[in-house]
Amino acid sequence: MQIRVDLPQNAYDIAIASGGLDKIGEQLQPLKLGKKVLLVSNAAIFKHYGERTQKSLENAGFEVISHLIPPGERYKTLKSIQKIYDTALKHHLERSATFMALGGGVVGDMTGFAASSWLRGVNFVQVPTSLLAMVDAAIGGKTGVNHPQGKNLIGAFYQPKLVAIDPLVLKTLHPREFRAGMAEVIKYGIIWDADLFDRLEAAKRLNSYYFIDKELLETILLRSCQAKAEVVSQDEKEAGLRAILNYGHTIGHAVESLTGYRSINHGEAVAIGMVAAGEIALKLGMWSDRDAERQNALIEKTGLPTKIPADLDADAILEALKSDKKVKDGKVRFILPDRIGAVTISDRVGEEEIRSAIANCQ
Repeated sequence: MQIRVDLPQNAYDIAIASGGLDKIGEQLQPLKLGKKVLLVSNAAIFKHYGERTQKSLENAGFEVISHLIPPGERYKTLKSIQKIYDTALKHHLERSATFMALGGGVVGDMTGFAASSWLRGVNFVQVPTSLLAMVDAAIGGKTGVNHPQGKNLIGAFYQPKLVAIDPLVLKTLHPREFRAGMAEVIKYGIIWDADLFDRLEAAKRLNSYYFIDKELLETILLRSCQAKAEVVSQDEKEAGLRAILNYGHTIGHAVESLTGYRSINHGEAVAIGMVAAGEIALKLGMWSDRDAERQNALIEKTGLPTKIPADLDADAILEALKSDKKVKDGKVRFILPDRIGAVTISDRVGEEEIRSAIANCQ
């Protein structure tokens, strides 16, 4: 399956194919890239898929240099980027080189940011290995690292030359990480694709890769990637419509940063943030009790959390929101649901509504 991200200057394909990892070298050949590839991953992912990826690239005539970064959101820092630069410098990587991300969202974000800034921009390819990266993080060109006071505050829009998705690599993904990716899939159902939401509702279980049949997995990947591609194609750099992709991320990012990126992962934080956004929409009379119940029930069926940790108080969350990238003219922009399949961007959410939502989610 091929999905086109149709941008005016930086269009590219999302290629979804079982077994595609062993053909990644062949997929790169038509792109007319340079011969050197810096393959960035972490030790756990590289153990499973590094040798296969490297072999495929070498068989296609590429020279491969590998660089491993520590796993986890807390290592998504400028210090880690510096180490990628050090490897690139050591191996004399020129502008014709390609930085390839083999991993989840953290690996992709850091590799993309390094690619955007090394020699003012080199080729970049995404090979996502987590569900979250496949349906969201690897698509759209957002790259970056965290600042101690906020998530992804340092970064750039930098589009890949290709996103290559092999669904078979999800077999080795930890169930908790699979559920984290499902949070983003549910998000697409609420903001864009009501039919996808209905299909998820109809599934008996969603909390593990092994409970999802091949047809449903293909639907999840295809519809999620299509949704992301359609939104990004209309608004590459978040001037308007693309902001809807942040549904659940406003309070979600605050929860992530306040817990030190350790106890709650990104998808779990987004799930909590979607419940909180739903509460705000209810208080403002924007959507129905029934739709809110459907959303929360689907999140629970997926095995994702719906409650803000009890030790996070409202004042801390409100303070964290002030550092969010979505603040504009001093006002926090929330993405709020109108119904399943449609949302509104709003900067008119007051402190009272936020505090009420926090209280109802604890």
